[in-house]
Amino acid sequence: MIRIDHLVKNYGGICAVDDISFEIGKGEVVGFLGQNGAGKSTTMNVISGYLSSTSGNVYVDDINVLDDPLGVKRRIGYLPEQPPLYLDMTVEEYLSFGYDLKKCTMNKVKHLEEICEIVKISDVSKRLIKNLSKGYRQRVGIAQALVGNPDVMIFDEPTVGLDPKQVIEIRNLIRTLGRDHTVILSTHILQEVQAVCDRIIIIDKGKIVADEKTENINRAVQNNRRFTLKVCGPQREVLALLKARSGVVYAECLAERDGEAYVYAVESAPGIDIRKSLFFSLAEKGWAMVGLEAVGMSIEDIFISIVNQNAEARTKYDSKRRVRRNTRTSLEENMAQEMIEKNAREQRSDEQSDKKSDNS
Repeated sequence: MIRIDHLVKNYGGICAVDDISFEIGKGEVVGFLGQNGAGKSTTMNVISGYLSSTSGNVYVDDINVLDDPLGVKRRIGYLPEQPPLYLDMTVEEYLSFGYDLKKCTMNKVKHLEEICEIVKISDVSKRLIKNLSKGYRQRVGIAQALVGNPDVMIFDEPTVGLDPKQVIEIRNLIRTLGRDHTVILSTHILQEVQAVCDRIIIIDKGKIVADEKTENINRAVQNNRRFTLKVCGPQREVLALLKARSGVVYAECLAERDGEAYVYAVESAPGIDIRKSLFFSLAEKGWAMVGLEAVGMSIEDIFISIVNQNAEARTKYDSKRRVRRNTRTSLEENMAQEMIEKNAREQRSDEQSDKKSDNS
């Protein structure tokens, strides 16, 4: 349904989106996740045709956004972070205005009534938008995006500033819309993505750093290092042993027990597998390990880990590039010096030859 090929968007000397590519199939609900300034909104604006790309291509239903922007816009319902509402209109007037702008051909009254029922704003359809709560205004924004029954829905930070009850209602609404539409949810609220989306794309500093199904996002992080451990033995001594083990960066005894065994949370250092050494250390003390289970990372942990991995990779790349640049600069300086000395020698040689010719 949506295909992005090597998309680049620059603002002057700032690269907001840096050569990204991905595809979204029909009926997918995809979370576009990233920190503030990561490039989420810019990408959404390019997909919707609001901004043009610096380079690369965006296709919606095999239509290039640059070749036929109006054709693409007919297929997209877009809710920006700040809903484009006319506060002095009633909800009914606003949706009717949107219907006319989009040049819809379906039955107007029936279509708008269906939308109001879907987003649950039928009871406020006669009210002025300026008199509505923020939650209802968000619903009206979603309603205008639904006008024309577009195939693709794009939501940019749809729950910012809402109270917990309103957040849950909007999430449920987006999940419902995902049954009949391709949905892109751009946000930096991690729980939002986990609650609503089938797939997660993480962008950082304009680059895609992860693209996985929601249930498989753990694969984007290597070396899961957290475990729960059940050990039959004296609590304080077992905990002291765990904390003293090489490769263990964190250990604590949890409140829960399993019969005679205490349950401990353990985290190892990156790249170190502590399971075998812990088993033998506990066995030497006569303390039975009756359970060991890897603990899945929360989506917050995953996001931070992926962003940090990307930052480390970028730092290493920049460091290597600086080394290459410095090496190149040094070689260039040496070559330049050699050329200067060579020219000086040739000039002295020519001067000596001219003197000999004059003496002759």
